[in-house]
Amino acid sequence: SIPLDRAFPCGCLSVAGNYVIVGSPKPPSSDVVSGNGSKPFPWDKMRLPKHVIPVHYDLLLHPNLTTLTFTGFARIEITVNQQTSSVILHSKHLQITRAAIQRRMGNSHTEEEVMVLEYPPFEQIALLAAFPLHVGQNYTVSIEYSANLSESFHGFYKSTYRTQEGEVRVLASTQFEPTAARMAFPCFDEPSFKARFSIKIRREPKHLALSNMPIVKSVSVANWLVEDHFDVSVKMSTYLVAFIVSDFKSVSKMTTSGIKISVYTVPDKINQADYALDAAVKLLDFYENYFSIPYPLPKQDLAAIPDFQSGAMENWGLTTYRESSLLYDPEKSSASAKLWITMIIAHELAHQWFGNLVTMEWWNDLWLNEGFAKFMEYVSVSITHPDLKVEDYFLGKCFDAMEVDALNSSHPVSTPVEDPAQIQEMFDDVSYEKGACILNMLRDYLNAEFFKAGLVQYPAELQGDGFCTRNQQTSSSAHWTRREILDVTTMMNTWTLQKGFPLVTVTVKGKTVHLHQEHYMKGSDSSPSTGYLWHVPLTYITSKSDTVQRFLLTTKTDVLILPEEVEWIKFNLGMNGYYIVHYEDDGWDALISLLKENHTAISSNDRASLINNVFQLVSIGKLSISKALDLSLYLKHESQIMPVFQGMNELIPMYKLMEKRDMDDVENQLKGYIVNLFKDLIDKQSWNDEGSVSERMLRSSLLLFACARKYQPCVDKAEEYFMKWKESNGTLRLPNDVKTAVYAVGAQTIEGWDFLFSKYRLPWFNTERNEIEVALSISRNKDKLQWIMDQSLLGDVVKTQDLPYIIVFVAKNPSGYHLAWKFLKENWNKLVQKFELGSASLAHMVIGVTNQYSTRERLAEVKEFFNSVDEKSSQLRCVQQAVETIEENIRWMDINFEKIKIWLQNNM
Repeated sequence: SIPLDRAFPCGCLSVAGNYVIVGSPKPPSSDVVSGNGSKPFPWDKMRLPKHVIPVHYDLLLHPNLTTLTFTGFARIEITVNQQTSSVILHSKHLQITRAAIQRRMGNSHTEEEVMVLEYPPFEQIALLAAFPLHVGQNYTVSIEYSANLSESFHGFYKSTYRTQEGEVRVLASTQFEPTAARMAFPCFDEPSFKARFSIKIRREPKHLALSNMPIVKSVSVANWLVEDHFDVSVKMSTYLVAFIVSDFKSVSKMTTSGIKISVYTVPDKINQADYALDAAVKLLDFYENYFSIPYPLPKQDLAAIPDFQSGAMENWGLTTYRESSLLYDPEKSSASAKLWITMIIAHELAHQWFGNLVTMEWWNDLWLNEGFAKFMEYVSVSITHPDLKVEDYFLGKCFDAMEVDALNSSHPVSTPVEDPAQIQEMFDDVSYEKGACILNMLRDYLNAEFFKAGLVQYPAELQGDGFCTRNQQTSSSAHWTRREILDVTTMMNTWTLQKGFPLVTVTVKGKTVHLHQEHYMKGSDSSPSTGYLWHVPLTYITSKSDTVQRFLLTTKTDVLILPEEVEWIKFNLGMNGYYIVHYEDDGWDALISLLKENHTAISSNDRASLINNVFQLVSIGKLSISKALDLSLYLKHESQIMPVFQGMNELIPMYKLMEKRDMDDVENQLKGYIVNLFKDLIDKQSWNDEGSVSERMLRSSLLLFACARKYQPCVDKAEEYFMKWKESNGTLRLPNDVKTAVYAVGAQTIEGWDFLFSKYRLPWFNTERNEIEVALSISRNKDKLQWIMDQSLLGDVVKTQDLPYIIVFVAKNPSGYHLAWKFLKENWNKLVQKFELGSASLAHMVIGVTNQYSTRERLAEVKEFFNSVDEKSSQLRCVQQAVETIEENIRWMDINFEKIKIWLQNNM
């Protein structure tokens, strides 16, 4: 795992050149002086001191969308907790022109200019007062500054879009989480420093300004300038502040409790805002009812930003989204788009309670924000949009989390972090997906009603100070006998304070079931870890009873007694528990027989979990690959989305490893086996948009897979569709669920690729950009692949926000993986600058480009490159994950390749 001592050494603060002095009480023309050690920076830690606490920010911002700069004036009311003569706060890339501290003397106010020291390595400034600031007294800090609008996706940044007429328009928006509010205004940029905000924005009359609160008045400052005054906010952390200056249009509706919900988007896309608006109204109503706590603001805006790095952001009262996470066109959007948009809105609105109202004190407990919001997506959407059947997809999140949590480089959900890059790294599958999975396990353990009661009590009790603590004691006897009543805190600590997850081994001897738990970990040195112990709420059914039985495993080994002998036993019902199970002796054989003879005897999620578990056990040498492939044979009769997807997720990466090496014979045999496994299901798919959301998503994935694997009936149909679509000059309406497959086949010729790209550039194909990007990235033409990556870095025609996905699509392409790795290396510094060190986007690229390598030469190359870059890059967790994954792939191929070859010869 990444060392946690990467904060800058604090012994070097007074070394010349490490800080600059700005804003001394001299004319602005001479206000920047190189540090020479005569004025040491008065603070030596990355976390701010608690001497001074902000109470209220008065902010005036004036962005200029022509010069791409902004000026700002911040007045911050502060309270002093400990006598000091300096105020330490955050500032990054801000040119401070003047700073002063105002104090009250009797009935009069005196304001004195102060010297400002800057320490860029910690992104801190110090205001040095000529007088002591006394405990209990209130002071006001005033700072004037200017800056450039950020060219990245964080801070106060520039975004652009093209109108249907081809005109490029500029807007300015914000993304402050986790540590970028300091790029827009000087502030105490840590979540525990909650304060109220009064925001004023200056703009041209043709523009519209938005912020967390509604506008209370607009003042004309000049003929060409309007100043909007927003209402005072509730008390909140700096990372939740937001403002946008744009020419957006909106649609609005009221919730049942009178909250105004509005969706804002670029004018040309306002007709795609209705679905999100209706979903947001339903979801906000649901949360108010579920939590029994009213939403505390008068409005909730949802804004679709043309350039946006992540999926969305929960700014209080002004949630922001990537366009594809908010805009839905009933005529053109796919079934998966509808599911994705609903889930994301549910996530951001859940944050209005978990995260905004109740906030973690520091980023080490980010999972309390993100795990809860991810979990609440499923709780809310299953009730507000039952047709989406979101509960079916939850276990996929747990499999995603386990993939990274099985590596030595994983971390506990609650982990100490210090610097901005480490904080960024917390926004990963462990905080989100694992956080949600262990909450789901807790709900299943306590029962839904008792869990809800505890959940509702949690924000209600904490509204006073707005912070979550981790010592709330709760217990329940739901499902359990009195002997098994457990202190929930003790149980949950085993899941939050240690990394990884347990492997539970089950050995059945007559009526006796022997249980043993150990830490599941991949890697050549994965000898069982000592000292790891979980409280595992086991659930099981047997061949004799489908009544769910429960057993709490709190020790390394235990025994349970069945009422009678059984043919098979299946643990971890519905994969509600965050653990995997190994069945010793003939336990797996019994389950494989069951799947072969009567797979519907257990639920589709139980089937998916067996597929996942059996392949995970191969990775640590508990089972042979032939046993896992024996189990996969039953998939010929499978029709449900989750087992099919899980089967593909386990089998496809096997030939993907081979594609990057000269193993054509076995690779092609394996591809043939997989196509044959799903052939009947592929043949049953209709080329239309009929059916439930899960049926439509299954259709879309199966047809894309079949066409990519050159399954002829699929290719013929897709070619026929593409030719008709091309002949109509793109006006023919293709079924939404088959578009990706059709585009992918069409893009295999240079002429088809060029035609597809010509449509990609047009505004009315905006909804389909993601599908077209997939198709363009799986071309076998290396020049095209290089060009599409170059274009997405430039960001003119292809948005740079999509680069992380495009580079990974290219990396998965047998014709493109060399290009993607070369591109990542050559543009590393630009990518770090654009996407930020430690960000999920950067991790997606590093892992996505390298995770199908399985040779020692490739491993050496990856290590060599990351050793050659700066230390902070080389120590990123994603780099450790990439190296571990390649080492695991090498080991896996060494052990399993010949066995796969033999198994295929015997079973094809």
